[in-house]
Amino acid sequence: MRELRTRKRNRLKGYDYSRNGAYFVTFCIKDRLCLLGSIVGATAPGRLQMQLTQLGEIVAETIQVANRNDVTIDRYVVMPNHIHLIVILRSQTGDRGRSPLQHIVRNIKSYVTKNIGFSPWQKSFHDHIIRNEDDYHRIAEYIENNPARWEDDCFYVT
Repeated sequence: MRELRTRKRNRLKGYDYSRNGAYFVTFCIKDRLCLLGSIVGATAPGRLQMQLTQLGEIVAETIQVANRNDVTIDRYVVMPNHIHLIVILRSQTGDRGRSPLQHIVRNIKSYVTKNIGFSPWQKSFHDHIIRNEDDYHRIAEYIENNPARWEDDCFYVT
C-alpha cells in the first residue's frame, strides 16, 4: 500500500488564532497558473504594475468589500498567481469553529468561486503573525514592491 505524504502544518502550533492582531496572508491559484493578471510596464521609473484580468478584478473587488467593523484588509496586492494581504482582526468571531482569519480567507475564496463558477484556488493559505511595528512595515513594503520584484518571486512562472 502506498504511503500518503504527511502534510505540513500551516498554522503555528499552540497559537490562538482567535486573538486580535495583524496577519500577513498569502493564498495561491491552483497549479500557480497566472489567471489573475500580468506584470506590465512602469508607471514611474522602476515601478512595474499589475494589469488584472477579469478574474483579478473580481478578486480585488472582493478583497475591498471584505472590510468590516471587525476585520480590515489593511494592504493587499493581487499578483498573477497569488494574493498577499495584511489582515487586521479586532474581534473573536469566527465561523463554525474556524478562527476569524480562516473565516475571512474562506469568504474571499468562496465569493470568488461562486461568482466565476469554478474554484481557481489552491487549498489552504499561508499566514505569518505580525509581531511588531517593524515587522508590519517590512511586510507592507514587500506588498507594495511585489510587482516590481515579480521575476524574483518564489511564485514566479514563465
